[in-house]
Amino acid sequence: MEFVDTLGPDHVTAVQRILDTATAEDGTAPVSEQAVASLTRDSDARHLVATVDGTVAGYANLTPAHGDHPAMAEVVVDVPRRGSGLGTRIVAAVLEAGGDGTRVWAHGDLPAARAVAHRLDLAGARELLQLRRALGDDGLPDVQVPDSIVLRTYRGADDDVEILRVNAAAFAWHPEQGRWTAEDVAQRVAESWFDPEGLFLAFDRDDPSRLLGFHWTKMHAASDGEPPLGEVYVVGVDPEAQGRGLGRVLTLAGLHHLRDRGSATVLLYVEGDNTAALATYTGLGFERFHVDVAYARR
Repeated sequence: MEFVDTLGPDHVTAVQRILDTATAEDGTAPVSEQAVASLTRDSDARHLVATVDGTVAGYANLTPAHGDHPAMAEVVVDVPRRGSGLGTRIVAAVLEAGGDGTRVWAHGDLPAARAVAHRLDLAGARELLQLRRALGDDGLPDVQVPDSIVLRTYRGADDDVEILRVNAAAFAWHPEQGRWTAEDVAQRVAESWFDPEGLFLAFDRDDPSRLLGFHWTKMHAASDGEPPLGEVYVVGVDPEAQGRGLGRVLTLAGLHHLRDRGSATVLLYVEGDNTAALATYTGLGFERFHVDVAYARR
């Protein structure tokens, strides 16, 4: 096993097959949207492909450390190869390659991942919670926009500079979200799921060129008999605008939009230690559904 900066087409196909199979088996994706994108797009991620008898049997995605943020890894083992010790070997390899403080995500914190963590004497270092809420006709509060705020939707690339500024300020502490670039925004705007009417922007009425916060929603298409699922994709508020109730206003605007688009349920992800965001979301009726845990050496 060795890390490479770029995957060839055959390896991309093989890894994508493993990801699809693991998702179907586990009921949760084994790697993040960002890791999937890095399979075919330029990024600073490194890739490890593990083969057994000439067949791709496992994969790891490793994002190097930067600044105060440690290296982050995501790992998947092909379903038929589970239980062979391959997962433990891949995780040990990413911990060695990533250096001190490297963290390895266990999406869903499944029993197999906890077993690997136990064998390698790893401890949970970070939790990412998935919360969900039903979007019935009743119980969703109205959107009440303060007179001092102008709320509108995305008008095109001219909005991107302010979105990136607020995103960088709001998520300066976040090792993934805070690193978004203009290319990251452009890639998401180009996705089939993107809806400009689902990207809400809040401006100060006295300074309409300055963005105070945004809520980017996402719709997951119906599949395998499951209805469409809405997502609070990103809510970002400029730290200088905190205390004005923007998080609640923006979140509710997005929830009403997702319900109007046909979503009966909405999900979101929030850091387990983000008490302010958790208070906002639980106050809007969200409940814990799923947890991802990032493990690291003790």
